[in-house]
Amino acid sequence: MPATPPCVALTGATGFVGRHLLAQLRLSGCSVRVLARDASRLPPIDSKVHTVKGGLFDDNAIAALVDGADAVIHVVGIIMEKPRRGQTFERVHTSGTERLLATATKAGVRRWVQMSAIGARPNAVSRYHLTKWHAEQAVRDSGMAYTIFRPSVIHGPDGEFMQMVKGFCCGPFPPFMPYFGAGLLGRGGAGSLQPVWVEDVAHCFANAVTNDRSIGETYPLGGPDRYTWPALYQTCQKHLPKAKENRKPLAIPVWYANLIAAMPGAPFNRDQVIMSQEDAVCESAKARETFGREFAEFESTFAGYADQI
Repeated sequence: MPATPPCVALTGATGFVGRHLLAQLRLSGCSVRVLARDASRLPPIDSKVHTVKGGLFDDNAIAALVDGADAVIHVVGIIMEKPRRGQTFERVHTSGTERLLATATKAGVRRWVQMSAIGARPNAVSRYHLTKWHAEQAVRDSGMAYTIFRPSVIHGPDGEFMQMVKGFCCGPFPPFMPYFGAGLLGRGGAGSLQPVWVEDVAHCFANAVTNDRSIGETYPLGGPDRYTWPALYQTCQKHLPKAKENRKPLAIPVWYANLIAAMPGAPFNRDQVIMSQEDAVCESAKARETFGREFAEFESTFAGYADQI
């Protein structure tokens, strides 16, 4: 890596994690080139941030993005598919990564930092996790000096996850806090979560660009606290200013949730139902040691921003 602050090509800068990561990169002194279809969705930027208009399947745009860059940080991902817009897990997660890797390799980029997910594995049941795994493998096979991160659920006031939780705790409908549960009546439970603060995630990604110890490594990222879905809801309920105190968590049976997911316009998909039954937990000691950071505990951090959601 160069002695001067590197030039980083960043995808996903208009998304939740990408916005925080862009700010972290600027604090570290990097010059940043971002790929964005709509620059108006970017946070305020300065002269050291250059915007390339376009998407992952625009050859000219991704060539301009990586030209002269020292590193690529690739955080683009989707949780809901929109096939009519060309947004499928296979196309965005796997094909998009492969295309960007090929273009970056041709441009002489040697450093790559990849956003994956806890649960990515070769035998994954969900297509979300499977396509994340295929993207990881493309990175490993590319010859790049890579670092891969697999976060648990990422939380922060401007994130979609916490906005969803707020809606369940405070909104008019549904009159309960839903989650997907195993068994005929949904009483068989669901997977556990290990929320990790977005600023901790952004710190690790930005630090990895110049941290040679992280080359060739895959890091799970999770905060210090593990929750069941009901416990997470009830923790948030305590701190949200307009939470309905009498609202209770209620399990929707997985079999019924899958019926809903198959309907046009459903608010969730089958992959989300599948993933809800898996533990999204990990041991983050390696990441904390490599990047010199203790990760924020969930409840006190959430309490500090609950009124901003």
